[in-house]
Amino acid sequence: MNMPATVNASTTRFDPGTVTLVGAGPGDPELLTIKAAKAIAAATVLLVDDLVSDAVLEHASPKARIVHVGKRGGCKSTPQAFIEKLMIMAAREGEVVVRLKGGDPFIFGRGGEEVEHLREAGIEVQVLNGITAGLAGLTSLGAPLTHRDHAHGVVFITGHAKPGISHESRGTDWQQLAATARDAKLTLVIYMGVSSAAAIQADLLTGLPASTPLAIIQHASLPQQRHALTTLGELPATIAREQLGSPAVIVVGDVVRGVAAIAQPETFRDAPDRRVANLRF
Repeated sequence: MNMPATVNASTTRFDPGTVTLVGAGPGDPELLTIKAAKAIAAATVLLVDDLVSDAVLEHASPKARIVHVGKRGGCKSTPQAFIEKLMIMAAREGEVVVRLKGGDPFIFGRGGEEVEHLREAGIEVQVLNGITAGLAGLTSLGAPLTHRDHAHGVVFITGHAKPGISHESRGTDWQQLAATARDAKLTLVIYMGVSSAAAIQADLLTGLPASTPLAIIQHASLPQQRHALTTLGELPATIAREQLGSPAVIVVGDVVRGVAAIAQPETFRDAPDRRVANLRF
């Protein structure tokens, strides 16, 4: 009987003419995986997103060529097709290419598109996961995304529409999502949702109560991290009052109560919505 072939992930190699998509995590360089740090050190060419912190690049070889290819929602960005062309050209020239992305390449990082194009071009490609901001953000506040009593699952979803697509037609049925989150006890983690917060809130309120706990975390894991605890009903007002902006994640659900439960009362003295301070986990 022939046994299926297996791949030993621990023997990953970074050979010339290959591309590795590396998740740089939310920003804190100490949250890099060991394998990610090895890949960065082995690279001769690195194509780096805007959200990758300079501290992460300290793992790169002094001889490596670092190319910054800005990719940030709502801002002027390097065209995706141009980035894919750079990767293919560098790999064909025999370089060890690392595409360095904030968070995880396969969670709103367009890693799937890049893998498809690289494989179509005959380029060997591998992906190294990174800690995504939605997980790191709420964890930094001491609360989980799932909990046996309060959240039976988690949904990662983008609040940023593809260019040219309106809120109404972008494909995300926020009203249905709200009803599902309510009935199935799900935590919602919304990426790139700050600019569309008012529209998202209006739809979510059709299925979730205005008192639903909510956290907004900006610059997760970095020294300049800021956050606000509030409720769904106060989401746009809190963003405006606290002057929160991108990059940020919005976490909606009862798990946010855990932040209030573990914190000292004075932590919430200046909270945007004092009702959060009285929640019990």
